[in-house]
Amino acid sequence: MRRKGGKVLTALAAAAFGFVVGISFPVVITPKLQYGGTMPWSSSGAANSSFLDMSILGRLWAPSSPNLTISAFAEVATARKADEGTERRLPPGIVVSETDLHLRRLWGSPTQDSATRKYLLALAVGYDEKANVNATIQKFSDNFDIVLFHYDGRTTEWDEEFEWSKEVAHVSARKQTKWWFAKRFLHPSIVAPYDYIFLWDEDLGVENFTAEAYLDIVRKHGLEISQPGLDATDGTTNYHITIRRNDSEIHKFVEVMAPVFSRDAWRCVWHMIQNDFVHAWGLDSNFWRCVDDPEEEIGIVDAQYLVHHAVPTLQGQGEKEKEGGRSEVRARQFEEMRAFRSRVSDADNELANRTSSIQN
Repeated sequence: MRRKGGKVLTALAAAAFGFVVGISFPVVITPKLQYGGTMPWSSSGAANSSFLDMSILGRLWAPSSPNLTISAFAEVATARKADEGTERRLPPGIVVSETDLHLRRLWGSPTQDSATRKYLLALAVGYDEKANVNATIQKFSDNFDIVLFHYDGRTTEWDEEFEWSKEVAHVSARKQTKWWFAKRFLHPSIVAPYDYIFLWDEDLGVENFTAEAYLDIVRKHGLEISQPGLDATDGTTNYHITIRRNDSEIHKFVEVMAPVFSRDAWRCVWHMIQNDFVHAWGLDSNFWRCVDDPEEEIGIVDAQYLVHHAVPTLQGQGEKEKEGGRSEVRARQFEEMRAFRSRVSDADNELANRTSSIQN
């Protein structure tokens, strides 16, 4: 009996030792993971989530498709395009790569929010030109989202005076041009929902302009880059070719004062805007690079025309004798234009040399 009892005690001691070792070094056996849509901490779907409780990984994450395994998901994630960033770690269905400038409510169901508009109007504005800006806004229908780029730092006053101001986006940075704003806040992924982008100055007379009628003509003639004609009998013009013609509906050429871009054309133009330049002088001379057929797809719409009041805005914000005065602003404009032309020339030569070496 003593021997038998000793064997029993030995067996019990061995079992106890094995139990201690077992709980000290747990082994988790994870089955091939499939997830039915309910996480382990959810109050519902206990049957679907019970197997996940066995896996630490299952407690942290599982793909939302009932037919997608962990290994399959990894294959999908790593098969994404090489130029994509860390978003490739996400399931493709959750990635949102585009946005808009449409304002949304803080309350209610997102599904009941008003839809993003078809077109975008972007204006660089100062409060002193509020009357002219207000007149311009009235010419654009509810089919437009609107963003105001404030170069004078004054934004709240607009809401106090104009009801429509509460429905538009406001971006403020003191003494910056519309091209500085455009490079930073009109990235192609931001304006992707809009068929056309109006990037205008604030000092335009719009008595003979209506946005929807203008776009009807643009679509009719297949214009990718356009602007309304300028009335030669009033205001000023920078280029004779932009002057409105009385005997035609459209003619060709566009400058940087009141351009209108299709979505595809803007994507190209945005990439041509230099990040360290603010005035974009010389940019309009290269718009032709951003369409397939410049002679047919770039034009002036004579039937819808503007008056350019030529109000000195950024140039007039500094005193002549102080740094940043009108003469110094003008000097930078010319310097940027020369530098831009040089960069374009260098880029053309580099591309030509590369093409030649490939062909040879």
